[in-house]
Amino acid sequence: MTATAGTQADTAAQAGVIACRECDLLQREQPLPRNGVLRCCRCRASLYRRHVGGLERPLAFASAALVLFVLANAFPIVGLAVNGDLVETTLLGSVRVLYRDGMWPLAGLIFITTFLMPALQVLAIVWLLAPLQFGRRPYRADLVFRMLHVARSWGMTEVLILGLLVALVKLAHIASVVPEVALWSFGVLMLLIAAAATAFDPRDLWRRLDGPPDVAAPVPPHPAAGFPAYTAAACGRCVCHDCGLMSEPLSGASHAPGAHDLRCARCGSRLHLRKPNSLARTWAFLLAAVVLYLPANLLPVMNTSSLFGAQKDTIMSGVVYLWSSGSWPLAVLVFVASIAVPMLKILAIGFLVASAQLRSTWQPHQRARIYRLVELIGRWSMLDIYVIAILTALVQFNALATISAGPAAIAFGAVVVLTMLAALSFDPRLIWDTRQGHGQTA
Repeated sequence: MTATAGTQADTAAQAGVIACRECDLLQREQPLPRNGVLRCCRCRASLYRRHVGGLERPLAFASAALVLFVLANAFPIVGLAVNGDLVETTLLGSVRVLYRDGMWPLAGLIFITTFLMPALQVLAIVWLLAPLQFGRRPYRADLVFRMLHVARSWGMTEVLILGLLVALVKLAHIASVVPEVALWSFGVLMLLIAAAATAFDPRDLWRRLDGPPDVAAPVPPHPAAGFPAYTAAACGRCVCHDCGLMSEPLSGASHAPGAHDLRCARCGSRLHLRKPNSLARTWAFLLAAVVLYLPANLLPVMNTSSLFGAQKDTIMSGVVYLWSSGSWPLAVLVFVASIAVPMLKILAIGFLVASAQLRSTWQPHQRARIYRLVELIGRWSMLDIYVIAILTALVQFNALATISAGPAAIAFGAVVVLTMLAALSFDPRLIWDTRQGHGQTA
């Protein structure tokens, strides 16, 4: 390192340099107003937010959410009254019914996304923040932080609430619907989890845990200055996608784009210049989703047996039923979430992967926005799965009426999971590598 570069590095250490996790650009930290957000000057991704209230607010939200989580799963969500009979179900009760009917893949998916992951998210926040209130360091903070990062991606309480509302509209045409304690508990729980996740500041957490400071890097000039910008990869440094820490300079074989034999010194996550085999893995998940998309929409997603005969409903016939019964807003919602969104996700991810593989330089800002949109809407396709789970658990009146999940439900759940895995496997930094000229491959 030359004297000039050394001076730059010293200045960077004082100014605070961070790397964008979506385009890898190095840039200075900036003071922010209350609740302000610092965005990347190149791709406009959110770098960090200034939270108010420290770590006390997320701890309060998470503690309240923990109490409501117990109530929401201990009491029935909703009841269905027919001829003096009352059938009630809890969230775990609907999972049990699906498992009993042989739909164990669907039961497992619902259990993970609506019970296990939200529980992990709330418990992880309490685990990390509660000891700090007493001046103690949480045990295995690195492992719990990584679990929190995963749980935030796969917890879908907000989608469950919307699925419950759609199910209630359908049930109202069958019998008298009796809202129970857990229905309101889940509604408040959704708000508390969102509030805790929004108020939680990982930077403040690691600052209090005295984690290693970010490694100094050359100060990137402002893009308007007309000089070439620096990226973490160009400086031979890895950025942790979980906690944001920049690693020490890589050397030897570890400098390869697919290297993943290093771990973050702060949270223990695997480090790599670019996600290993990103394009190949994304294509694999995407093609599997394409194969299952047709049976998911053509085969029956729900089977209904009653005194008037048997009926097999596809996703589209469910949309038609909602529309013809006067619930056209819900019909539009289900159509968008269950038919349009999965198809658009497949097309969008395919476009992103193909353009990255062809090393296209066309409109990287627009492609970055497409990537963020795909990540944002990915989970909402689970809406129909939750509707099926509630209907299957409640409509069990033996000879009068019975609803069971059809084979398309498993295929559709697999499409949702595969498209989410495809989005997680794609490395958005590949969009910008051709413009930067580093020649990074996946």
